[in-house]
This record gives sequence, C-alpha cells and structure tokens, in this order.
Amino acid sequence: SINLMKQLISSSNLFVMQVEMDVYTALKKWMFLQLVPSWNGSLKQLLAEADAWFAKRRKDFEEEMAFLESEQGSAFLPVFSHLRLQYIISDLASARIVERDALIPSEWLCSVYKQQWFAMLRAEQDNDIGPLSSRFPSLQYCWRWTGFNFGFDLLVTYTNRYIIFKRNTLNQPCSGTVSLQPRRSIAFRLRLASFDSSGKVICSRTTGYQILTLEKDQEQVVMNLDSRLLLFPLYICCNFLYTSPEKKAEG
Repeated sequence: SINLMKQLISSSNLFVMQVEMDVYTALKKWMFLQLVPSWNGSLKQLLAEADAWFAKRRKDFEEEMAFLESEQGSAFLPVFSHLRLQYIISDLASARIVERDALIPSEWLCSVYKQQWFAMLRAEQDNDIGPLSSRFPSLQYCWRWTGFNFGFDLLVTYTNRYIIFKRNTLNQPCSGTVSLQPRRSIAFRLRLASFDSSGKVICSRTTGYQILTLEKDQEQVVMNLDSRLLLFPLYICCNFLYTSPEKKAEG
C-alpha cells in the first residue's frame, strides 16, 4: 500500500545498498506497477517500460507540471516527499534523470538546489567544517562517497577486519574538486549485517551516529570487526552528512 511504502521510505533504518538514486528508481518502478497493475513483463523490462509510460504521460500534461502534481500522481506525493533529494542531485547523471523524468515538482528541486548551493558557499567561505554535534579473509575493499560533497572526497576501506574512513585530499586522484580546508567533519552511521539463505539476519553491528573530524589525507578506523560474530558476505550501509545547520542571524 501507499502508506506502507511511505513508512518504509521515511524510516531512518532503511538499509540502502548502493545510493539514494536507487531508492528513487525503485519508487518510480513501484509507482508504475501501482498505476498499471495489468503489466506482466519481466523484471529486466520494468524500468524501460516505466520510463516509456511516464514519458508518454508527460506529453499530455501542461508545461512545467510534474507527474506528482497531476490527478494520477498526487496520491504518491507523500511517498516521494521522503526522498533525500540532496543526495540525488549531488551526482550529475542522477540529477539529469530526475529532471528528464519530471515526476517531482520543480519547487522541491529548486529548494534543494538552493539549499545545497548555500551549503557549499558556507563550507568554502565561512569556515564551516561540517557537523558539530567465521574467519575474515585477508582482502581489501575500497568504496568512495559518490557525488559532489563540498570537496570532501571520502574513501571507505575494509582491510584486515578494520573499516577505515580516509579524507582523500592530495594522495589519490578525484573526479571533482577537493577542498584544502585544514579540517573537515562529517556525521555518519555505519551498519553491517549478515543474512542466512532465507534472508534472516544472522548478526548485525552499527556504529550509531557519530561525528568525525579529519585533517587532509588523514584516515581513521571506525569499526573493528569480530570474526567470531560476523560472516561473509557482509552487507554494508553507510549514512553520511556533511552539511551543517545554517547559522541564525543575531537579532
């Protein structure tokens, strides 16, 4: 139901395996299936069919009207309102897809663009460093916080039972600009889980919400894994927040 999906998307415990854009894509496919219950194609065809169906509907709308503002789409507004749009528009390809789809009201997007622009200016010009408040194999994995994050290139590495965060500044190439501010802070939550063949959670761990300050090219261990408790494959979910609350003007 729509209410159940709203509860799922708005939950702070939602376990997203890749990026926020995947949540948007899943919602788009789900909304298509809700509106066209007779569709019975394959899972591989679903996204293309959904895109084609919404593209056809766009031609019928008034200029500048988003699908969620239409009579058909208005019922889904409460669900889409819980998307973390700021983590979608930080990636150019994702932002272009959202603009092309025209599902989301332009007022929502303009508000987020403005919010992120001022956040970037504060980060660069206002000394805003970020938020203030079985046996494991000997392998190494590394992930990168995707999208533009105010010049904070964060690398997440698993090696020898440790998960490490590193603020990459000068050591490794980065696809975007990198901030040279002496210190930067992020709020984060790291969650791990292992599941059995039926999908039941065998074990899980979390760091809880923490704030970490890193200097240029500094790295920090954020979790030490106990090989007696966790089993591969591990599912890892990270929540990151760089943007600080806007300072209130003194009055």
